[in-house]
Amino acid sequence: MTQDGFYQGLAPSRDFAALTRTAAFTPLPRDWMVGCCDIVNSTDLIATGRYKTVNTIGASAIAAMINALKGTPFPYVFGGDGASFAVAQEHADIARDTLARLRSWASDEFDVDLRAALLPVSWIRAEGLDVSVARYAVSEAADYAMFSGGGLNWAERQMKLGGFEVPAAALPDPPDLTGLSCRWNTIPARNGMILSIVVQPSPGASLKNFAQIAGDVLAVADQLHRKGHPVPDGGPSFSFPPPGLTLEAKVSRGKQALILRKLRLFFETTIAAIALSRRKPLGGFDAVHYRKMLVTNADFRKFDDGLKLTLDCPPQVRDKIAGILEQAMIAGHVRYGLHEQDEALVTCIVPSVMRDDHVHFIDGAAGGYTQAALRMAAASDHATA
Repeated sequence: MTQDGFYQGLAPSRDFAALTRTAAFTPLPRDWMVGCCDIVNSTDLIATGRYKTVNTIGASAIAAMINALKGTPFPYVFGGDGASFAVAQEHADIARDTLARLRSWASDEFDVDLRAALLPVSWIRAEGLDVSVARYAVSEAADYAMFSGGGLNWAERQMKLGGFEVPAAALPDPPDLTGLSCRWNTIPARNGMILSIVVQPSPGASLKNFAQIAGDVLAVADQLHRKGHPVPDGGPSFSFPPPGLTLEAKVSRGKQALILRKLRLFFETTIAAIALSRRKPLGGFDAVHYRKMLVTNADFRKFDDGLKLTLDCPPQVRDKIAGILEQAMIAGHVRYGLHEQDEALVTCIVPSVMRDDHVHFIDGAAGGYTQAALRMAAASDHATA
């Protein structure tokens, strides 16, 4: 197997709970590269109600890398206000150029400061950590990477300290963000609240104990209807014109004038609205099937050097999960953060509406993973003070 074919060669798992076991993960080849990015002061954008923009910019690195690698599979994970990924050494220059152009684009288009870093896996292992991956198949056509080993968290901390920086590109062409869209309405909670959960092993804690705790949390979530999936069976609702039209125009316009791109998108979304309102295919596009696959392919749960969940749940389930995690934190096994909100967001990467390999990132609509991670950090600081 070539280094480039490493990830594609991993067998996808359909059992999410099995990913609590470290044996489910395979270490990245030593000469691979890890990239990451996130928005500086994303809490300020959240406070002004711009979390849809935060999520879209966070997912932009994934869309840009998918397009830059022209379909070559690679592991990535969406983090709300940023993303992380890994690529073979032969793609290091592509990753560096893509991150550099993303930084310039985020600044020029949204006046947002996007951090970015790129470093070899071997440097992470020199710190006594690792980057291991698994593939979780949500359907026959789509799967997501899961990460373990502590290496991604360490790389992100170094990035926030200015380490391994990828500078913004000077006078760049915009990144290719084809497929990145944000047309759906927010998704109201149907069972009480949208609960964002971030859980990580405490420094030096046993991974066996963490796996047990993660399994306990998942066992509670599994008792919920559809395991707490926040997207309804029929998919999110769609308004016309969609609330994210201007945002998508900014994302997808490239060098085109914004007004021209908005007019083009207005035409496209008119056709989409007609198709979505029908119960039968239109021009080969089956909106009912597409909505079904959107729900199936949504990433409302993931492992990202820890456990992340976005659940639609009642207060008593939140309390039960919080009780499990609080006891585990007191025992020194985990650190965690929870954040409640009334709605969820979906951000999509759709290479083609005629295929089933589109992916959909789920987050809370009022801070989500970003706010849960901040609460986790605050609780950890308080515990060590």
